[in-house]
Amino acid sequence: MGFVGLGVMGRPMALNLLRGGVPLVVWNRSSRATDELRAAGAEVAASVPDLFARTDRVLLMLANGDVVDSVLGRGTPTFDHLVRDHLVVHMGTTAPAYSEALGRDVVRLGGRYVEAPVSGSRLPAEEGQLVAMLAGDDLDLDEVETMVGPTCASVVRCGAVPSGLLMKLAVNLYLVTTVTGLVEAYHFAHQQGLDLERFREVIDGGQMSSPISRTKLAKLRSGDFAVQAALGDVHYNARLITTAAHDADVATPLADASEELFATAERLGHGGVDMAGVLRAFEARTAALTNGRRDGSSS
Repeated sequence: MGFVGLGVMGRPMALNLLRGGVPLVVWNRSSRATDELRAAGAEVAASVPDLFARTDRVLLMLANGDVVDSVLGRGTPTFDHLVRDHLVVHMGTTAPAYSEALGRDVVRLGGRYVEAPVSGSRLPAEEGQLVAMLAGDDLDLDEVETMVGPTCASVVRCGAVPSGLLMKLAVNLYLVTTVTGLVEAYHFAHQQGLDLERFREVIDGGQMSSPISRTKLAKLRSGDFAVQAALGDVHYNARLITTAAHDADVATPLADASEELFATAERLGHGGVDMAGVLRAFEARTAALTNGRRDGSSS
């Protein structure tokens, strides 16, 4: 089996496949991750065509549609040759319309196509606790469910393409707005002079506690914004959500507000930190309110 894309999510997923006894051929644009995978027992392809030549089943864990197109040479004869007689499994997060078009191209050229985006960030990926959302033909899904099993706590079948990506956006809408609300509550508590350890104790001890709330509160308290889910990536996901909602005439006021806050944090230079770093957008807005009040009182 082939695995393309060994980033924050792809690397631990590929390692879990190897630990699960899955023979793996891997490729990545940078060599550091492939060196680690080679040491863990994977074969390392010299190129994407080399990987496709060695296996007829390929998992793609790539950042966005532009990267997928570039890596596969979509729109060129290279793409046509690669996907013919191959099962291509798209595990990254892209616009549903993009995935649907990619799937049509793969099938038209004699390949098979399945969506398998996952819910979870770096830590669940390391622990093999992701949730995969599959979409495609039932016979292909039977095969892919076995393929991704070592990386996941559960696998959910969502229907035909692009239902997997639409489900991923719905789940991400909940994630993004939940974390944004938690960070806003933390910022409110801080600005009101509350004991932030007591705030965390109340959240952790009640019905609103969850793995995500505990993880993000720990980051907020420690100031350690090492990446679990990068803020820039979350902003990209939020844009996908609001664009899909707009295209379907669906009102998403919470997602709209969250997307704007993540955009602000990224403009402020925090795209590479964990999504809890959206705190910086709240701090900037509070500072602007304070400065405006100060300027108004002095005029």
